[in-house]
Amino acid sequence: MAGSYWYNEVVPFTAMIAIECTNVGVNVLFKAATEKGLSYYAFIFYSFAISTLFLLLPLPFVFRWSRGLPPWNMSLIIRFFLLGVIGLAAQLCGYRGLKYTSPTLASALSNLIPAFTFILAILFRMEKVALRSSSTRAKILGSMVSISGALVVVLYKGPTILSNSSPQPSPTVDFPMGSTSQSNWVLGGSLLLIEYLLLPIWYIVQTSVMKKYPAEFIAVFMYNLSGTLISAPVCLLLESNLSTWKINPDITLITVIYSGFFCTGLSCLVHTWGLHLKGPVYVSIFKPLSIVIAAAMSFIFLGEALHFGTVVGALILSCGFYAVIWGKAKEEELSEELDIRPRTSGDSPLLKNFSENA
Repeated sequence: MAGSYWYNEVVPFTAMIAIECTNVGVNVLFKAATEKGLSYYAFIFYSFAISTLFLLLPLPFVFRWSRGLPPWNMSLIIRFFLLGVIGLAAQLCGYRGLKYTSPTLASALSNLIPAFTFILAILFRMEKVALRSSSTRAKILGSMVSISGALVVVLYKGPTILSNSSPQPSPTVDFPMGSTSQSNWVLGGSLLLIEYLLLPIWYIVQTSVMKKYPAEFIAVFMYNLSGTLISAPVCLLLESNLSTWKINPDITLITVIYSGFFCTGLSCLVHTWGLHLKGPVYVSIFKPLSIVIAAAMSFIFLGEALHFGTVVGALILSCGFYAVIWGKAKEEELSEELDIRPRTSGDSPLLKNFSENA
C-alpha cells in the first residue's frame, strides 16, 4: 500500500514540480542564448535531434521489456507524424513568441491550456455541456476569465514594479500601442497564444496514440524522431544562412543540450507518463507554479523587470484556471457518485472519450 501511494501520489507530484522548473529553465536559457545570436530555427532542430539521440540509447532495452505490444499500422504511424507536425508548429510559435517577450509572460499564458482544452472538447463534441450544472458553468466562466487574463497580459504591460537593473531615464509606464517594443510584445504574446492552443491538440492526439500503443517511452521516441525528420527541411528552409547553424561553446551550446535532454526529451516523457497515470487535469494543475519560477529566474539571471500588467493578468488567469479545475473535479466527483462513468484515477473523461472514439 505504501509503495502504491508513493508511485501514484508522491512521485508524480515531485516529478511535475521538477519538470516545471526545467521547462522554465529552458525558456530562460533560450532567451539568454538568442541575445548571443542563436538562431531559434537551428535551436528547435538541434533540440529534437539531441532528444532523439538521448532516447535512442535505451530503446533496445525498452523494446525487450515491452513485449506483447500491438503491431504497428499505418494509422499509428500517421498519428506519430501528426504529433511531430503539431509539436514543431507549437515550438516555432512558442520560441518566436518568447524571443519577443519574456519567460514570465510565457509561463503566465500557459494557464490557458485547460481553458483551450475545454473549448476544443466542446467543438469536437468530446464533452457534453449542461448549462444547469454548476460544474459546466464553472468551466465556461473559468475559460472566459482565463482568456480575459491572457488579453490583459498581452495588451497591457504597465509600470515596472520590480527591477534589479539601475534606473533608466525612460519612463516605466506602459508603452504606447504604436511603439516597436509594445508591437513586439503583442506579436510575441499572440504567438504564445497559438502555441498554447496547439498543445491541447497535441495532448488529444497523444492520448489517442497511447490508447492504441500503450508504451510511453516508445511513443515519445517516435514523436521526437518525427519532429527531427520534419524540422530538418523546414528549419533549413526558414533559416538558409548556414553560419547561424554553428553552435559556439558558450551559453548557446549549454542551451541546446539542456533543451534536448530536459525539455524535448525528459519533460515530454514525464508529461506522457503523468498523462497516462493521472490524466491531463493533474498535469496542467502545476502550470501556475511556473509563473513564480519564471519571474524569479528572469529577474535573477536575465535582469528582466516584472511589470504590473503581467502580475494582474497572471492573477486573473489563475482564477480562471482554478475555476476550470474546480468544475472538472466537481464533474468527476458527481460521475463517481452516480456511477455513470466509472474509471481509475489515471483516466480523463475529456481525452478518454476521444481515445475510445478514435
